[in-house]
Formats: sequence, C-alpha cells, structure tokens
Amino acid sequence: MPLQKLSRVPADLQAVPGTDSVRLEVPQLGSRLVARLDSGGLVLRGTWAQPGLRAPLVLRHAALPAATASVATLSRPYREEKVLLSNFAARLKLAGTLTVPAGAGPFPAVVLLSDLGAQDRDGHPAEQPEGGSAVRPYPLLSLLADYLTRHGVAVLRMDDRGVGQSEGNNATATPAQRVGDAQAALNFLRTRPEVDLLHLGLIGHGEGANVALLAAAQPLPPAFVVSLAGYGLPGFETLQAQQTAALQAQKLAPAQLDVRLRRLATLAELVRYSTNLDQTQAMIANLLRQDEPDLPPATIQARAAAQLTPWHRAFLAFNPLEKLEAVQVPVLLLSGLADEQAPPAQHQAALEKELRDNGNRAVVGQRLPGVNHLLQPPTNQWIVLDGEPRPIVAPALLESLKTWLAAQTKK
Repeated sequence: MPLQKLSRVPADLQAVPGTDSVRLEVPQLGSRLVARLDSGGLVLRGTWAQPGLRAPLVLRHAALPAATASVATLSRPYREEKVLLSNFAARLKLAGTLTVPAGAGPFPAVVLLSDLGAQDRDGHPAEQPEGGSAVRPYPLLSLLADYLTRHGVAVLRMDDRGVGQSEGNNATATPAQRVGDAQAALNFLRTRPEVDLLHLGLIGHGEGANVALLAAAQPLPPAFVVSLAGYGLPGFETLQAQQTAALQAQKLAPAQLDVRLRRLATLAELVRYSTNLDQTQAMIANLLRQDEPDLPPATIQARAAAQLTPWHRAFLAFNPLEKLEAVQVPVLLLSGLADEQAPPAQHQAALEKELRDNGNRAVVGQRLPGVNHLLQPPTNQWIVLDGEPRPIVAPALLESLKTWLAAQTKK
C-alpha cells in the first residue's frame, strides 16, 4: 500500500467454498477484502473494509516485470531534490528538500513551516526532551510533503536554523526572524522553472502558521496561506493556559496546585519584563530552587538560562493578531477540536475574527473532530504496522487541505 507506506504485512487469503469469491484478512490492520473473480479470472471486484472505512476496490492481474533482484522496491511518483538556499538579510544558508510532481509543470508550490522548537525538514525534533520522550517519531512535514506532491503540488520543507545542514541558532530565532527564512524560501522557489509563480503559498503548523501570516503581511506576499493549528492568543496567555492544563492533569491538591501556578506565573513575568539578564537568571534560579529543592545546581542554572533565550522571551511577548490587517491573500485556517495546545475555540476563533474584521473576505475556517495539535486522528484510526499503532496525519485534514488548494490553483 504505497500511500500508507505499508509493505510485507501478514495476510490470510482463502477461497470462499462453492463460489468464485475470495476473502483476504489482514489481522494487524483490522481489515478485510471480500471480492469475486471477473473478466476471465483477471479482475477481483469487491469491498475493502477497515475501521471507519468501507470502499469499493478493484484489483487487476498483471504479469510481474522481469527483474534480476530478488526484492523489488517502490519508487516515489515524483522527483526529490536536496537544496541549499540563502537568507541574504540574515546571512544564513538554509538546507531543505524540494519535491516536484512528475511532468513538465509549472506546478503550484508551497513552503512548509514548522511549529515551535528546533525540528528537521521532516518534522522530527532536533533534540529529545529532558528525560527522554515516549512520543513516537512522527515526520509530520515529510508526510504532508508526500501527500501534497502526489496531488500535484511542489513542496519545499527545510531544516530549522541550526538543525541538520541549516546555519544559525534556533534558540535565537524569533517569529519575526523566521519570517525572513520564509521569504527566502519563497524567493528560492520563484527562481525555479517548475514552479507556478502565481500559485505559490505558505503552509505553517503552530508557530509556523503565525510566521506564514506575518510573511503575508509583508511586501511580495505569498499567493495564499494555510494555518494548521495556528496560535491566536499572545504567547504569555498561551503558555499560562498550557501550564495550567498540564498541572491540572496531575490532579494535585488544590493548595499545591495554587502554589505551582503562582510560581509559574511569577517565572513568566520575570522573563517577560527582564531588563538585566544576569540578574533575572539569578532570580529564576532561586525560584526554581524553591520549587524543586532536590534539583542539582547545574540543572537549575541550565533551566534558568533556557527561560531567557531570545526565542522564549520573544514568544512571551508575541501577539499573533498584530499586523493581520495587512493580510489580504486567501487564508485557510484548519484546527482540530482535540487540540489541547492551541484550542481552536480560543486560538483559531481569534485569528478568524481579526482577519475578517480587517476586510479579508477570502478566509475559510474549519475545525475537525478528533484531530489533535499534531494533526493526528484518534489513535484507533492510526495504521497498525508490525503489530504496533503508528501515527498518521488525519485523513479528513488532508482532504480539506487538498480541496482548498485545488480551488486556489484554479484562480
């Protein structure tokens, strides 16, 4: 199954006694196919069933191609190229991958922009969180690029600053500086003969969505913007809401919860209004020491320093609604109702209102049931490979994205 990147999954195939039908079971996927032979035994017509899906399926017999190798591999139906581009204003080189559909083109094209945190071009975190992570590797940007390229859109995705082959430092990259990276990527694509310059857009996830909207407020904007789980509240409010939800999930005693929340609010205020960074780092270290007295001194200092990176300070001060009055290109706002990091009732609603109140009549908003901040569907809809559930991008989101992009590229 090339679209799901599945191969060599155990299956059981049996003839249905007394009929010209067969039954194929794939236990690991909870799926089955019941089909009957047709056209002299060269066609199987039936119904494929899996959790949440029933669809007609036709399999046609074809002779195996001659091959000298014992194992055949499936090549992707598009061209993939590693590229290096320049952000001249920042004097940085950024590395990425460009995927181009088969054919002569020119094709509509997009640049993918990642969420907060250092990520490589596929969407993997550059560093594991402290203490490791139980989260499965999930190449969101790679999956989006594969899907869109298969549907006729050229896609550029990049390593964040300081990741992979890209120069710079992600910890110092504020949203405003990331706008320069997005503009550099757009300008790079404008030099490519395979790209339709009139249908060149930005697709951002999380903070990347806000970067895309900021870029659309600048001269020489993209032709369109897609916001995937973008933030609509100021960074300070967003952080407070996330920390409150995380602590509430720990089911702390009310008094303990109140103390922890007040300490976190104080910490954020110290960072937000810091003037003397050395003094502020000492104050934060003291606060952390009082909150967790068993932490080693080196860990306390490292955590205090991390609170004062240029990116974190800029995030707390960032208001995603500023400058949206200058965004007059078509915008698609997509969020999931299971998004706990940027709940759409607050974040997407704020973006929609601000864009429309400022006269943008080409704004479309959709909120998808069951989809989380990583754009994944509920776990019971994930694929199962080697007996393990593997995360996927929500099919409903991909379909909405494809349909909206197709409408933009016809204009």
